[in-house]
Amino acid sequence: MNLYISAKGIKRLEVPSSKVAPFRRVISRRTLTVVLLLGIFLPFLFVRIAFSVLESASACSSSIDCIGWRLRTSLKLREELTRALLEANNDSINGGGEGMDTISSSFDSFNQLVHDMTSKQQDIKDFVSKTKSMLSRMELKVQSARQRESIHWHLASHGIPKSLHCLSLKLAEEYAVNAMARSHLPPPEYVSRIADPLFMHVVLLTDNVLAASVVISSTVQNSVDPERLVFHIVTDKKTYTPMHAWFAINPIQSAVVEVKGLHQYDWTQEVNVGVKEMLEIHRLIWTHHYKKLKQEFHYEGEAQMRKLEALSPSGLSLMNHLRLYIPQLFPDLNKIVFLDDDVVVQHDISSLWELELNKKVVGAVVGSWCGENSCSGRRYVDYLNFSHPIIFSTFDPDRCAWLYGMNVFDLKAWRRTNITSTYRKWLKHNLNSGLELWQPGMLPPALLAFEGYVLPIDPSYHMAGLGYRSTQEAPKEIMEASAVLHFTGPAKPWLEIGFPEVRNFWSRYVNCSNKFIRKCKIVV
Repeated sequence: MNLYISAKGIKRLEVPSSKVAPFRRVISRRTLTVVLLLGIFLPFLFVRIAFSVLESASACSSSIDCIGWRLRTSLKLREELTRALLEANNDSINGGGEGMDTISSSFDSFNQLVHDMTSKQQDIKDFVSKTKSMLSRMELKVQSARQRESIHWHLASHGIPKSLHCLSLKLAEEYAVNAMARSHLPPPEYVSRIADPLFMHVVLLTDNVLAASVVISSTVQNSVDPERLVFHIVTDKKTYTPMHAWFAINPIQSAVVEVKGLHQYDWTQEVNVGVKEMLEIHRLIWTHHYKKLKQEFHYEGEAQMRKLEALSPSGLSLMNHLRLYIPQLFPDLNKIVFLDDDVVVQHDISSLWELELNKKVVGAVVGSWCGENSCSGRRYVDYLNFSHPIIFSTFDPDRCAWLYGMNVFDLKAWRRTNITSTYRKWLKHNLNSGLELWQPGMLPPALLAFEGYVLPIDPSYHMAGLGYRSTQEAPKEIMEASAVLHFTGPAKPWLEIGFPEVRNFWSRYVNCSNKFIRKCKIVV
């Protein structure tokens, strides 16, 4: 007997007992099988369907090219977006830029724009137009910010820090009141070494007292035989007294230091006229390129930075250009090692002095580390104008330029050549060619004048470019192995914009305990 549940209540249903057992066995086996199969496969089926739905939704929300059940909608959306973008672009070309600029100026953020468009339910064309206008305005702001950064970086690299100005003033005052600061350099017992060829003669042309002290201190400290060193510092008239006072009060142990001002030289009229003419042409080149850059200024990345760096005030510095007259500055010397004031010497450089130049005039590093590409930014094409026929027909644009700033000069061989007169001829030719043959600076015309007189030397002697932003990529092992590190570029180590990654190589040779350094609060 079984109970039967109906809408009217519970009824009792009589079933013959002989037919119940077989029916019950069949139902039980099938039910069990189905339940087991459903229990196994339903979870997997549910998960698979869920993932399919999520993937479709995700794809359709992030990509135009959706697949599956929203394909038709996606294709339609893509067509509508394409049409709206083309129409927006045509509007901007046909003069619709002013209207869009006015519209976009009312939106401070993309979120605000989206909120405004969704709340007002505007069509997609309006949304695309306003978005494009906003992006254009943001792009202009970024370009403007990059331009300002380039200019500020340019200006900061050419300023004189207050601390360095203070140092010169304090030392000039010391020269006036302290007899020791006016003592003879070098002392009388060492005067004979000034022209003795048995000693190693190192020349600096500089008006930076702090930089000169680092160059000499680092060279002496890392020298195997410092007693062989004789340093010749040539400076201008205004810097002569502080420069003399510094090395008179802080004598360098073992080595000899000579300080001379340009006002102490008695040059011939021919040399005076040549120097004056050289500086005047370089000033005209500088002014010409400055006006040109000012009229055409727009951000071009590294190319723009190189143009700004070429306009460095050092391009007009007498001390920078006088290196071409080194044979006249030191008539009693036949060989010198030349060091720029923005270098630091890490290892003994006596082997540089011993180099045989094989009748060449200058020994120089031609290729050193400079980024991923060899000689990046230091090829002839980076200095010379190869659109001019005479440059194009004479020189190779992909040739690597040799490095100025750490060189050995055979002055005896130099005097037998016409390098100086060739240099002056190129200057006049540039003047007659509209001042367009090369970028401003000392190196471009020197590349032309010294053609055929350069002996490439081991790159480990000289690593340049530490004043550029790519310095952060410089391999530390190459920096530490280089005999001389050269801070070419705008970020000099004595400036606030100097890179901390490399400044320590230079600052370790600053005597922070010196009273003048402390008084002027020079922090390195």
